[in-house]
Amino acid sequence: TFTVEEAVETIGFGRFHIMLFLIMGSTGVAEAMEIMLIAVVSPLIRCEWQLQDWQVALVTTMVFFGYMVFSIVLGLLADRYGRWKILLLSFLWAAYFSLLTSFAPSYIWFVFLRAVVGGGVSGHAQGREENKQIIAMSSCSKPFLSLGKVFWLAGSLLIIGLASVVNPTIGWRWLIRIASIPGILLILVFKLIPESARYDVSTGNTAAALATLQRIARVNGVPMPEGQLREPAKERRRRFKDLIHPKYLRTTLQIWIIW
Repeated sequence: TFTVEEAVETIGFGRFHIMLFLIMGSTGVAEAMEIMLIAVVSPLIRCEWQLQDWQVALVTTMVFFGYMVFSIVLGLLADRYGRWKILLLSFLWAAYFSLLTSFAPSYIWFVFLRAVVGGGVSGHAQGREENKQIIAMSSCSKPFLSLGKVFWLAGSLLIIGLASVVNPTIGWRWLIRIASIPGILLILVFKLIPESARYDVSTGNTAAALATLQRIARVNGVPMPEGQLREPAKERRRRFKDLIHPKYLRTTLQIWIIW
């Protein structure tokens, strides 16, 4: 028998992982553009709607408030319904409400819609981190993972470059519309992203997990490991108190401080 982790390690790093890395990395471009958008739009909406400092700051606050709340909600839904569905939902959600933001008739509507966009963007991580772990299982993939942050940097530079051209000419509303294009394009390639084999195994759907692993092996041009796919031992998960258990407390505090 073999587990998902053992199968991915046996299959090794290949074309499938590069494709997955590029697609999931591109979600970082879309996410960075949506988050950094506020920095280049705030000075313009301040003038257009005669906003005070606290009102401008509230826009950014509400974006991350939406991110915080919905990352919890979408994380729970991803555990229940699967990573792929929640990832697709989050891209449809973020792209739709980002476009709506460009038609915001007032400051209140703008703040509300950007908070909703922040909620949608938070769902990107549900699929990206899962697929990053799948890539990380291959011992040859470490250099690729270290390049992952380049996508966020590229998205940040792209939105700043676009703003320098679009804002003075056709305005911030068109900048928001253009910034939503990467998210829309990613929706078109979603069929190339498989459901997490680890998720399928954890829910007892070993047939789907095996089909995903066979697809990875086929694209990479290597044989599947011999034997039958087995489910890992069941363990209780998703308990908040585990984060403050003595075994994990130091790691938990370090991650919270870093973020």
